[in-house]
Amino acid sequence: MRFGSLVSSRFAPRVFCGLTVVVLASLVGAGQDRSAPPEQPAEKAPLASQSLLLDVSVTGGQMVAVGERGHILVSRDSGATWTQGDVPTRALLTGVYMHDAQLGWAVGHDEVVLRTRDGGRTWQQVNYAPENERPLLDVWFADAQRGLAVGAYGQLLVTTDGGDSWAAKPANGGDDFHLNAIVADGNGTVYLAAESGRLYRSDDGGSTFTVLPSPYQGSFFGVLPLSDGSMIAYGLRGHLFRSSDRGATWERVQADTEETLTCAVELGGGRFVVGGMAGTLLWSDASGRTVRKQELPNRKAIAALAVTGQELLLFGEGGVQRANIPR
Repeated sequence: MRFGSLVSSRFAPRVFCGLTVVVLASLVGAGQDRSAPPEQPAEKAPLASQSLLLDVSVTGGQMVAVGERGHILVSRDSGATWTQGDVPTRALLTGVYMHDAQLGWAVGHDEVVLRTRDGGRTWQQVNYAPENERPLLDVWFADAQRGLAVGAYGQLLVTTDGGDSWAAKPANGGDDFHLNAIVADGNGTVYLAAESGRLYRSDDGGSTFTVLPSPYQGSFFGVLPLSDGSMIAYGLRGHLFRSSDRGATWERVQADTEETLTCAVELGGGRFVVGGMAGTLLWSDASGRTVRKQELPNRKAIAALAVTGQELLLFGEGGVQRANIPR
């Protein structure tokens, strides 16, 4: 598979196996600094907010975003200004989860896991295993002690001590499908989005997972539980699906795009927006069953989204961008 039409030509895809491509890592290519070992501290960069950013976590008015070269950016004014944290690695960071305004974790390549206890100002490396060659892609915590990190080749790491130690466990019978994203709904049900049409659900806080019926066989890059009890799943070539029964059945949402979809956020009032490659945004109506496509003029890939007031913050190939939310 090639993603040359999905991102700028200066970003080459990173293929983890012959069957699939992990889209978030495919945004890197020349963006990753190969000249220095990733265990060196991240450099402070005046233009870090314009560099490649792959995920964001929002707690109140505070946002923490992560991306290339170990960049971690913190905003305490809803994205108006950003400061760069002190980070002990230059590895590509792909996922971040803040438990509250102070405590959080970030994950990335070389199986690195970082922890902050001061709201993102400083970070401690609590896991690092480059020899495994299994990049981590996302992270989620049930509380301050129990957490999961997921990644390539079915990698699922578990901690019960706040990240001091991590142990590997199979997601479902030893499946080695890339686990691209992890998310929980308001009731504590945990979902995994994976390659080859795999979707998983855990009803016990991530202790065990079952495979959900899949509406198609391509890769999923995310799941978004909605406040009305429904959920969406999205992935390759504009595939977008909606379920109102916790993933037991799915209906196709026609997206009028073949761009890969990588992220989504709820807007309230039953609405959501999905972001993806080539500056694609899909705005839903209140029913959640139809979407309207918008293509940003700069065509920069979008990897994560956050809502602030009547604006949407876009994180990705263009660093941090803004877009107005349609009324």
